[in-house]
Amino acid sequence: MSLADRLKSQIAHDGPLTIAQYMTACLHDPQDGYYATRPAIGEGGDFITAPMISQMFGELLGLWALETWSRMGRPARFTLVEMGPGDGTLMSDLLRATRLDVAFMAAADIWLVEVSAPLRDAQKARLGDGLRWASDLAEIPQDGPLLLIANELLDCLPARQFIRTERGWAERMVGLDAAGELTFGLRSITAEAAGDAKPGALREQSAAQEALGSDLGGRVASQGGAALLIDYGRDAPGHGDTLQALKAHRKVDPLACPGEADLTVHADFPAVLGAARSQGAATAQVLGQGEFLTRLGIEARASALVRASPDKAEQIGRQLDRLTAPDQMGTLFKAACLHSPGLTPPGFEETR
Repeated sequence: MSLADRLKSQIAHDGPLTIAQYMTACLHDPQDGYYATRPAIGEGGDFITAPMISQMFGELLGLWALETWSRMGRPARFTLVEMGPGDGTLMSDLLRATRLDVAFMAAADIWLVEVSAPLRDAQKARLGDGLRWASDLAEIPQDGPLLLIANELLDCLPARQFIRTERGWAERMVGLDAAGELTFGLRSITAEAAGDAKPGALREQSAAQEALGSDLGGRVASQGGAALLIDYGRDAPGHGDTLQALKAHRKVDPLACPGEADLTVHADFPAVLGAARSQGAATAQVLGQGEFLTRLGIEARASALVRASPDKAEQIGRQLDRLTAPDQMGTLFKAACLHSPGLTPPGFEETR
């Protein structure tokens, strides 16, 4: 029985699912969930991430980690974590940059947080020995400062959706139509989506994103360190439906093929950073990915690569444009940082 058929049976028996419940089933069902069974990343897969576009992305994040560690006082022991490490490309490029400093590598206890068995296998094949894996942040020791990087992780965390109707707020649900097929519907609610808005407005709320912000905020406030989060999303509170499904690099109906496409929602950076501050962390101004990478020196790195390989100048230029241009990933994707009070990580000047 397919995941779609099992979801239909579950809904017929127990009632409609929230969007968050539907996302969780589609992505993580042990038998048929997308990340549990068939994650396909890269040009030949369903989507591509920044580390796969160019080595410059991971190398610059490695230099970011090195400089942040230095600003922390170069502690003799710290925990270096990547959450949602994909196929391991980012960590591979990051470590190539950080190996410039032998003391950094000697001090780093390196962990990767990955729930997908197929992706974990790909990471181990690429990265080899000397690293450790966990399925949850809670499994990682809290006995030293933390440096954490997560690229395109928040968008995979489930969110609920609320729609303002003429009669008040309602929650968007996944139910069954008259023919027994999956369909979107509404369930009236009372206090779960407080606030005023015009009829037709849709608000997304991700308890999972906020919980991660809270966990990370508590860790860096008590342990010291910083967490860098890069994702596509909003840097100010707002409304709008951002649920999407990607299959073979094309958007498809989120209900069309449960478990066979990647489902995402935009990162809600204001909510994530607010949750971090509630636990005592400081947070930096959210930057567009293009501005952040420019501050880290991506143009100089691109020039160095061109000097080393003049025949690849056009390709490197395209990669630079894709990562930083406003009409590419430069503004839709954003960089956010939460950190221990008193620490100013590189690239982030303003804190609040």
